Amino acid sequence: MTKYEMNRKRKTKSNKILTKVVFKVSLLSIIVNAALSFFKMIAGIFGKSQALISDAVHSLSDVFSSIIVIIGVKISAKDSDKDHPYGHERYECVAAIILAVILIFSGIFIGYQAVLQIMANDSNVVVPQMIALVAAIVSIAVKEGMYWYTRYYAKKVDSGALMADAWHHRSDALSSVASLLGVIAARMGFPLFDAIASLLIVVFIFKASFDIFKDAIDKMVDRSCDEQQEQEIKDCALEQDGVLKVDMIHTRIFGNRIYVDIEICVNRMITLVESHEIASVVENAIEQKFPKVKHVMVHVNPSPIDESNK
Repeated sequence: MTKYEMNRKRKTKSNKILTKVVFKVSLLSIIVNAALSFFKMIAGIFGKSQALISDAVHSLSDVFSSIIVIIGVKISAKDSDKDHPYGHERYECVAAIILAVILIFSGIFIGYQAVLQIMANDSNVVVPQMIALVAAIVSIAVKEGMYWYTRYYAKKVDSGALMADAWHHRSDALSSVASLLGVIAARMGFPLFDAIASLLIVVFIFKASFDIFKDAIDKMVDRSCDEQQEQEIKDCALEQDGVLKVDMIHTRIFGNRIYVDIEICVNRMITLVESHEIASVVENAIEQKFPKVKHVMVHVNPSPIDESNK
């Protein structure tokens, strides 16, 4: 098996693991969100809580977002082809951007409902029932649990789209906190506290949306790695036999993968075959040490002519 075939097999295996994990997490998310949305909608209607009904709609949007994650990661994990020689990783960034936009609209919806409640006459506000209180508590516990569960696997497989979905769970948990505080305050005689708390939660939702959107955009525009990681890659190359120095190193982030262009300096007196072998050793070493590196392009420069030989 050639080196190219070995690398391709390794990357294909990595993509399959990513797809399998994302599908498992997202499928659980869809089931939980669908059940939770139905539960909160029923509790909101019978418990006479407008905030909980709005919260149920927010949970329903999570079902849609999880479907987007599955589609985005499924496409991004496809192998390179003739039309996409660098792979499809950026489709995961597209999925993350869509989820960020969904979060923004969810925040706008919650904020709009809060403003309407503030503008409404207090006399028209119906005091929520105990079932609404119970539903809000259950929602907070479930959604916070889903946030940590999804976040764990997002970090494990380095999935931006899955991390965005985790923050969607967190935003839903925060909106449920607003619902809970609103129900408690309404039952204590302060109905407008629900709306005020909702407006504060919108700020957190917008912040999460901005962070997700910025991270996805950075990965879409070929941003380089940070200086520390570039130095670590450079040091890895210098550790290989035959490498005298590194003349240049450029990195670019492509989706959740890294491409490396590096120029190494070798003894000018060795043969072309020996130079090629050194370049192959450097390429293999970097790809093995840094799993996120998808491809390394190594250019070999000859060492300067010894001044004494001039």
